[in-house]
Amino acid sequence: MTTHNRPARLNRGLLAVTGLVLAAAGAFALATHFRVLRVLDPGTTLVPGTQPPPTWVLYAVAAGAVVLGLLALRWLVAQLARAPKTHTWHLEADPGTGRTELPAKTAVEPLLAEVGAYPGVHAAHGTLTGTRANPAVVLRVTVEQDGDPADIRHRIETEGLPRLRQALDLDELPAGIEFRFSTSTGARAL
Repeated sequence: MTTHNRPARLNRGLLAVTGLVLAAAGAFALATHFRVLRVLDPGTTLVPGTQPPPTWVLYAVAAGAVVLGLLALRWLVAQLARAPKTHTWHLEADPGTGRTELPAKTAVEPLLAEVGAYPGVHAAHGTLTGTRANPAVVLRVTVEQDGDPADIRHRIETEGLPRLRQALDLDELPAGIEFRFSTSTGARAL
Protein backbone atom coordinates (compact mmCIF):
# COMPACT_ATOMS: atom_id res chain seq x y z
CA MET A 1 0.00 0.00 0.00
CA THR A 2 1.60 3.19 -1.08
CA THR A 3 -0.54 5.34 1.15
CA HIS A 4 1.69 4.99 4.19
CA ASN A 5 4.63 6.11 2.10
CA ARG A 6 3.34 9.64 1.52
CA PRO A 7 6.54 11.15 0.03
CA ALA A 8 6.82 8.34 -2.52
CA ARG A 9 5.73 10.53 -5.47
CA LEU A 10 8.17 13.28 -4.48
CA ASN A 11 10.95 10.72 -3.99
CA ARG A 12 10.34 9.21 -7.41
CA GLY A 13 10.26 12.67 -8.99
CA LEU A 14 13.51 13.69 -7.33
CA LEU A 15 15.06 10.39 -8.32
CA ALA A 16 14.03 10.96 -11.94
CA VAL A 17 15.40 14.52 -11.96
CA THR A 18 18.65 13.37 -10.33
CA GLY A 19 18.97 10.59 -12.89
CA LEU A 20 18.41 13.01 -15.78
CA VAL A 21 20.98 15.46 -14.40
CA LEU A 22 23.56 12.69 -13.92
CA ALA A 23 22.87 11.29 -17.39
CA ALA A 24 23.28 14.76 -18.91
CA ALA A 25 26.52 15.32 -16.98
CA GLY A 26 27.84 11.93 -18.15
CA ALA A 27 26.86 12.67 -21.75
CA PHE A 28 28.59 16.07 -21.51
CA ALA A 29 31.76 14.47 -20.10
CA LEU A 30 31.82 11.81 -22.82
CA ALA A 31 31.14 14.32 -25.59
CA THR A 32 33.95 16.54 -24.29
CA HIS A 33 36.36 13.62 -23.95
CA PHE A 34 35.76 12.33 -27.47
CA ARG A 35 36.00 15.87 -28.93
CA VAL A 36 32.38 16.05 -30.06
CA LEU A 37 32.16 19.23 -27.98
CA ARG A 38 35.20 21.49 -27.97
CA VAL A 39 34.49 23.34 -24.73
CA LEU A 40 37.93 22.92 -23.16
CA ASP A 41 41.36 23.16 -24.74
CA PRO A 42 43.29 19.96 -23.97
CA GLY A 43 46.45 21.96 -23.24
CA THR A 44 44.98 24.05 -20.40
CA THR A 45 44.96 23.01 -16.78
CA LEU A 46 41.71 22.77 -14.87
CA VAL A 47 43.21 23.81 -11.53
CA PRO A 48 46.20 26.00 -10.81
CA GLY A 49 49.40 24.16 -9.95
CA THR A 50 50.57 20.74 -10.93
CA GLN A 51 51.00 19.13 -7.50
CA PRO A 52 48.58 16.31 -6.69
CA PRO A 53 46.50 16.81 -3.55
CA PRO A 54 47.68 15.30 -0.28
CA THR A 55 46.93 11.60 0.19
CA TRP A 56 44.48 12.26 3.03
CA VAL A 57 42.32 14.31 0.66
CA LEU A 58 42.02 11.37 -1.71
CA TYR A 59 41.06 9.05 1.16
CA ALA A 60 38.53 11.56 2.50
CA VAL A 61 36.93 11.95 -0.92
CA ALA A 62 36.81 8.16 -1.37
CA ALA A 63 35.28 7.66 2.10
CA GLY A 64 32.73 10.41 1.43
CA ALA A 65 31.83 8.82 -1.89
CA VAL A 66 31.34 5.42 -0.24
CA VAL A 67 29.15 6.90 2.51
CA LEU A 68 27.13 8.88 -0.04
CA GLY A 69 26.74 5.79 -2.21
CA LEU A 70 25.53 3.69 0.75
CA LEU A 71 23.05 6.40 1.75
CA ALA A 72 21.75 6.57 -1.82
CA LEU A 73 21.43 2.79 -1.92
CA ARG A 74 19.52 2.80 1.37
CA TRP A 75 17.21 5.48 0.00
CA LEU A 76 16.57 3.44 -3.15
CA VAL A 77 15.82 0.31 -1.12
CA ALA A 78 13.38 2.33 1.02
CA GLN A 79 11.46 3.22 -2.15
CA LEU A 80 10.68 -0.45 -2.68
CA ALA A 81 9.01 -0.82 0.72
CA ARG A 82 5.34 -0.36 -0.06
CA ALA A 83 3.39 -2.10 2.66
CA PRO A 84 3.79 -2.05 6.41
CA LYS A 85 5.67 -5.06 7.70
CA THR A 86 3.50 -7.95 8.85
CA HIS A 87 4.37 -10.77 11.18
CA THR A 88 3.19 -14.26 11.94
CA TRP A 89 1.78 -14.20 15.43
CA HIS A 90 2.64 -16.98 17.88
CA LEU A 91 -0.34 -17.48 20.18
CA GLU A 92 0.85 -20.24 22.51
CA ALA A 93 0.94 -19.52 26.22
CA ASP A 94 3.45 -22.30 26.86
CA PRO A 95 5.81 -23.10 23.94
CA GLY A 96 6.57 -26.50 25.51
CA THR A 97 3.02 -27.77 24.99
CA GLY A 98 2.62 -26.81 21.37
CA ARG A 99 2.71 -24.03 18.86
CA THR A 100 -0.03 -21.97 17.26
CA GLU A 101 0.81 -19.57 14.45
CA LEU A 102 -1.54 -17.02 12.91
CA PRO A 103 -0.46 -15.24 9.73
CA ALA A 104 -1.47 -11.57 9.79
CA LYS A 105 -3.22 -11.91 6.44
CA THR A 106 -5.43 -14.70 7.77
CA ALA A 107 -6.33 -12.68 10.86
CA VAL A 108 -7.50 -9.61 8.93
CA GLU A 109 -9.38 -11.39 6.09
CA PRO A 110 -12.72 -11.60 7.96
CA LEU A 111 -12.59 -7.87 8.71
CA LEU A 112 -11.87 -7.08 5.06
CA ALA A 113 -14.75 -9.29 3.93
CA GLU A 114 -17.09 -7.60 6.40
CA VAL A 115 -16.02 -4.08 5.41
CA GLY A 116 -16.27 -5.02 1.72
CA ALA A 117 -19.92 -5.94 2.29
CA TYR A 118 -20.84 -2.57 3.84
CA PRO A 119 -23.17 -0.43 1.69
CA GLY A 120 -21.21 2.00 -0.46
CA VAL A 121 -17.92 0.09 -0.25
CA HIS A 122 -16.42 -0.92 -3.58
CA ALA A 123 -13.37 -2.76 -2.15
CA ALA A 124 -11.44 -3.12 1.08
CA HIS A 125 -7.75 -3.91 1.42
CA GLY A 126 -5.63 -3.99 4.50
CA THR A 127 -3.12 -5.70 6.69
CA LEU A 128 -2.39 -6.40 10.31
CA THR A 129 1.01 -4.96 11.14
CA GLY A 130 3.37 -5.17 14.04
CA THR A 131 3.73 -7.86 16.63
CA ARG A 132 1.23 -9.17 19.15
CA ALA A 133 2.70 -6.79 21.72
CA ASN A 134 2.39 -3.76 19.43
CA PRO A 135 -0.28 -4.45 16.78
CA ALA A 136 -1.98 -2.10 14.35
CA VAL A 137 -4.35 -2.57 11.45
CA VAL A 138 -4.05 -0.54 8.25
CA LEU A 139 -7.10 -0.36 5.97
CA ARG A 140 -7.61 1.14 2.51
CA VAL A 141 -11.30 1.34 1.67
CA THR A 142 -12.44 2.22 -1.85
CA VAL A 143 -15.82 3.94 -1.60
CA GLU A 144 -18.40 4.09 -4.37
CA GLN A 145 -19.65 7.47 -5.45
CA ASP A 146 -22.84 7.18 -3.39
CA GLY A 147 -21.01 5.81 -0.33
CA ASP A 148 -20.73 7.77 2.91
CA PRO A 149 -17.16 7.60 4.31
CA ALA A 150 -18.27 8.88 7.73
CA ASP A 151 -20.87 6.12 8.03
CA ILE A 152 -18.44 3.49 6.80
CA ARG A 153 -15.76 4.66 9.26
CA HIS A 154 -18.31 4.59 12.09
CA ARG A 155 -19.30 1.01 11.24
CA ILE A 156 -15.67 -0.07 11.05
CA GLU A 157 -14.93 1.48 14.45
CA THR A 158 -18.08 0.21 16.18
CA GLU A 159 -18.61 -3.18 14.49
CA GLY A 160 -15.61 -4.47 12.58
CA LEU A 161 -12.68 -3.47 14.76
CA PRO A 162 -14.27 -4.59 18.07
CA ARG A 163 -14.90 -8.04 16.54
CA LEU A 164 -11.30 -8.24 15.33
CA ARG A 165 -10.00 -7.15 18.75
CA GLN A 166 -12.16 -9.80 20.41
CA ALA A 167 -11.04 -12.50 17.96
CA LEU A 168 -7.38 -11.63 18.54
CA ASP A 169 -7.90 -11.21 22.30
CA LEU A 170 -6.51 -7.66 22.28
CA ASP A 171 -7.43 -4.75 24.52
CA GLU A 172 -6.29 -2.17 21.96
CA LEU A 173 -5.83 -2.28 18.23
CA PRO A 174 -4.93 1.05 16.64
CA ALA A 175 -6.29 1.43 13.13
CA GLY A 176 -5.34 3.62 10.21
CA ILE A 177 -8.08 3.97 7.63
CA GLU A 178 -7.70 5.62 4.24
CA PHE A 179 -10.64 6.21 1.99
CA ARG A 180 -10.35 6.31 -1.77
CA PHE A 181 -13.17 6.99 -4.15
CA SER A 182 -13.94 4.75 -7.13
CA THR A 183 -14.37 7.71 -9.49
CA SER A 184 -11.55 8.85 -11.71
CA THR A 185 -11.13 12.15 -9.87
CA GLY A 186 -8.54 10.69 -7.52
CA ALA A 187 -9.98 12.53 -4.51
CA ARG A 188 -9.11 11.19 -1.06
CA ALA A 189 -10.40 11.73 2.42
CA LEU A 190 -8.86 10.58 5.66
